[in-house]
Amino acid sequence: MSPSDRYAALDAWIDAHFDEQVKFLQALVQVPTDTPPGNNTPHAERTAELLAAMGLTAEKHAVPQTEVQAYGLESITNLIVRKRFGEGGRTIALNAHGDVVPPGEGWTHDPYGGEIVDGKMYGRATAVSKCDFSTFTFALRALEAAAKPARGQVELHFTYDEEFGGEMGPGWLLAKGLTKPDLMVAAGFSYQVVTAHNGCLQLEVTVQGEMAHAAIPDSGTDALQGAVHILQALHALNADYLKVRSNIEGITHPYLNIGQIQGGTNTNVMPGKVVFKLDRRMIPEENPAEVEASIRQTIASAAASFNPPRGGKQLKVDVRRMLLANAMVPLAGNQPLVSAIQHHGQAIFGEPIAALGTPLYTDVRQYVERGIPGVIYGAGPRTVLESHAKRADERIDLQDLRRATKVVARVLSDLVG
Repeated sequence: MSPSDRYAALDAWIDAHFDEQVKFLQALVQVPTDTPPGNNTPHAERTAELLAAMGLTAEKHAVPQTEVQAYGLESITNLIVRKRFGEGGRTIALNAHGDVVPPGEGWTHDPYGGEIVDGKMYGRATAVSKCDFSTFTFALRALEAAAKPARGQVELHFTYDEEFGGEMGPGWLLAKGLTKPDLMVAAGFSYQVVTAHNGCLQLEVTVQGEMAHAAIPDSGTDALQGAVHILQALHALNADYLKVRSNIEGITHPYLNIGQIQGGTNTNVMPGKVVFKLDRRMIPEENPAEVEASIRQTIASAAASFNPPRGGKQLKVDVRRMLLANAMVPLAGNQPLVSAIQHHGQAIFGEPIAALGTPLYTDVRQYVERGIPGVIYGAGPRTVLESHAKRADERIDLQDLRRATKVVARVLSDLVG
């Protein structure tokens, strides 16, 4: 079979089974996987059941409950599907994550409904990244049915810890020696093929003052005022970060965000404790240890410069690291993936497919840090913003889903053997 005939056969198989693919994605969206709280095993069980109905056996790798709970989640069962076509050739892994952030407010569609309106499916994880459970599954099925490679292996890795950093997802599978692919593709979120991404440091900062009655404020130390003093110092860092530029297209500069603040006991009580959580995005050129040390120093200096009322206690500040996700840097061995995706992406989408970095962070770094060349590519719109990922009314254009599935199937047919 010539390459052009093979590609045509793959495309035709995907078109013929696309209604089934859409129903598969709807079924995945309809099982919530909000993280936190992170009770994700029910979704893995449902996914394995749906895969079995297609003739695909999913290995269930449950992370021990004690490890999951110590990590701050409730349950994780990661899945691996292995399809060997013959001896020799490459092993290519396709990874997508099922855990998602809670839906939040502002939806005009049921976040777990998988409703289809004007050719778009709405729901949490329709764009990131349950869509690529379906993209990768149906690309593999098309490969087996229409291309029939004589060698190589494809693995589907469906994992449940991207939102918390991937240590209990692909990181756990790799650390246990359950997989070691030659190349890998992770779930995408735009037309581009992504070869690099930012790192992320998340810290929880506890500011301890001394509670007091609101009528006699001088008898305590306001932890909220102390926290605001520290927050002003942290936010001021962003002006300096604007001057630090990355050399990777698609990635600009570092940024620090305060995403959550909690504290106080009642309206008429001066807060004795305030807790806030910060997120610091690191460009690939930065040293994570130096970044963390710098932020901790900023916090310590700001706390020391806060003046409590006469006789009030000095602030006590505790800083706990929640997450350290290293940046993804391109490995030289990823070029076959990049070239194949760009070639077939342009053929299917009718426009050039850029290779660039993204300011997001993902669990792809778990593979890359172990020397496995990988890229990010899958179903999505032209930009992440269009998908409403992590926002209300997240959606996927079903034609983008169809086209991305064809691209992945063609890439596998070129590279697996």
